[in-house]
Amino acid sequence: MEQILINLVAGALGGNAAGKSSSTFDLGTLGNTIAGLVGGGVLGQIVSLLLPAITSAAATGNLSVGNIIAQVIGGGAGGALLTALIGAVKNRSAA
Repeated sequence: MEQILINLVAGALGGNAAGKSSSTFDLGTLGNTIAGLVGGGVLGQIVSLLLPAITSAAATGNLSVGNIIAQVIGGGAGGALLTALIGAVKNRSAA
């Protein structure tokens, strides 16, 4: 459960950071947050599947700082990527 929360929070932060970094990607605060939550949740779970050590550590309750950092990076990157992708498509179709 902690993994998902870390992914969602990091994704929301990553989505807002990506959206505010360029007007090309900006979906507004709510749009950035929603896209970041979805992207962070999805990519964060993919990172967990690809790195079995994170999943086993979370299952046993032994989340270390390294595992938490991996979740934050995966969630933040996922949120930023999805926000940038949706923002670029939205703004390109509007132009």
